[in-house]
Amino acid sequence: MKNVWMIMKKELTRFFTDKRMLISIFLPGILIYVLYTFMGDAMMGNFITEDTYRYSVAITNPSSAVTTLLSELPVDATAVEENESATALVESGAYDLLVIFPDDFDSAVASYVTGEGTAPHVQIYYNSASASSSEAYSLMTAVLDHYESVLANKFDVNADGTTYDLASEESLTTMLFSMLLPLLLMTFMFSGCMAVAPESIAGEKERGTIATLLVTPVKRSHLAIGKIVSLSIIALSGGVVSFLGVILSLPNLMGDMGDVSATVYGAVDYLLILAIILSTILVFISGISLVSAFANSVKEASSYLSVLMIFVMLASLTTMLGTGGGESHAAYLIPVYNSVLGLSGIFSKTYNAAGIPILLLSNLAYAGLMIGILTKMFDSEKIMFRR
Repeated sequence: MKNVWMIMKKELTRFFTDKRMLISIFLPGILIYVLYTFMGDAMMGNFITEDTYRYSVAITNPSSAVTTLLSELPVDATAVEENESATALVESGAYDLLVIFPDDFDSAVASYVTGEGTAPHVQIYYNSASASSSEAYSLMTAVLDHYESVLANKFDVNADGTTYDLASEESLTTMLFSMLLPLLLMTFMFSGCMAVAPESIAGEKERGTIATLLVTPVKRSHLAIGKIVSLSIIALSGGVVSFLGVILSLPNLMGDMGDVSATVYGAVDYLLILAIILSTILVFISGISLVSAFANSVKEASSYLSVLMIFVMLASLTTMLGTGGGESHAAYLIPVYNSVLGLSGIFSKTYNAAGIPILLLSNLAYAGLMIGILTKMFDSEKIMFRR
């Protein structure tokens, strides 16, 4: 164990004293928080107008009944003549909306019999590239729909002011987190492992420093374990920062579109998530270390790993596509996919209690197997010193 600790100390010291590597690991999590927060503020600014904003609406042949309805809303209605330049008022931004009623609209509506002849036609011109114009269009169509329903009110739907949406804050949070976070976490973890493992093994092969380690009286198994454990600690540090960046920024990203809060999860949930993250990082680091030991340079290792990254993302996308392993315990034996299933189940609060131990044990078994293979690779001069 003394030799393992020596290798770990070497790797951790090299990482935590290298500013460039620190930035490559921790900066993404900070940028995620800043980016998602900025995106949330930007989207709210683009699609939601100020509470004090009043929509300017140009109306041709104004309907007295509709005008009365509009008087109770934040709308400034102006009567204009119908001509070829009327639509230019909206195009230029002079008005948010142009509404053209047919002549004698109110009397035509009163005398119209449903299913007989042509119904009175109201034309509404708007600019979908303008947030205020789009909102004014939605408001106007809602007013007209309400007016039409009042004229022939046979029944009402949810009209008593009661909230009929049964979705709770917890259900909204679990749905959103179970769809997004497994993909984001798996991507962050694999990217973090890619940022450190190739440099530690393929980089040392490329520089020739790996030969110095291999000729020391340190067991190759201790060398493999020391590198993988130290690299796992480094990758986990970056993964935790990225995870916190996502968790803290999602409420800002969603804004008024939904109430999301990580407080719906308890200590047990977070411990299970941490256990899955740890075991998954061990698998990623072990696999990436194998590829790095086979490659002759960091560039070559990165080219191989970019292909593996695609498979990791495809497995992670299953949560967004609505697919999963259900109650099948065998699904928790599939590398990478088992971690996606476990994370999705925990975030949705529907995880398979028997599947989580299978997931953790299988990940540890895969990591142990790859550490054994890596030890054999370190023993092979043909692999470690080939050019």
